[in-house]
Amino acid sequence: MNETLREKLMGVSVATLATALYKRGLRNQVIQGVQPVGRKGRNMVGPAFTLRYMPARDDRNQLAEFRNPEHPQRVAIETCPPGHVLVMDSRKDARAASAGDILITRLMQRGGAGVVSDGGFRDAATIAGLDIPAYHQRPSSPTNLTLHEAIEINVPVGCGDAPVFPGDILVGDDDCVIVIPQDIAEEVAAEAVEMTAYEDFVVERVKDGESIIGLYPCTKDEHRAAFEAWREKNGR
Repeated sequence: MNETLREKLMGVSVATLATALYKRGLRNQVIQGVQPVGRKGRNMVGPAFTLRYMPARDDRNQLAEFRNPEHPQRVAIETCPPGHVLVMDSRKDARAASAGDILITRLMQRGGAGVVSDGGFRDAATIAGLDIPAYHQRPSSPTNLTLHEAIEINVPVGCGDAPVFPGDILVGDDDCVIVIPQDIAEEVAAEAVEMTAYEDFVVERVKDGESIIGLYPCTKDEHRAAFEAWREKNGR
């Protein structure tokens, strides 16, 4: 993805993006049930690279599987392109881990922009201290082999009930994660930047005692004029 788009999305909230997508008829783009393993105070932004888990079958999921150099979980970590977000479809099941701190550290060292699972991570306290943004449902100590079989890489998946296609743009903030379809990412980002500027103006006015009626949403010319003056003053 181009750096101009990345920079725009680094400065807007998931809530604002959700509204912009809702206006386009997209109501199911927030990945439900996930939260930051450790809050970073900055956004996670990057194209999706996916890993799909299926229910484990006992004869196929012994510890010896990790010796296989073609094991899809390991291959996903080693092939996720720099700047991308690894999205794991763990069937919303956090009873067994999607990955642990060693794999997430390797993803970080390879330049991954983040990692999202609708399951859980083991070694969550260590992952929280890493520089890479990570999102999951809750900590989970059992190895993924207990319940999950990593089966397919970089295919369409469902994560937290949201559809994720390879190349879709993932944005995460200190609250949650949203999925932006790749073909509308530029226009959504541009609108979100504009919405963020107006919302910042509104917050200042509300803190000064202004009523939200006519201000949010803007239905009065006086507020439009005040916003334009505010933008000029603040370089927004």
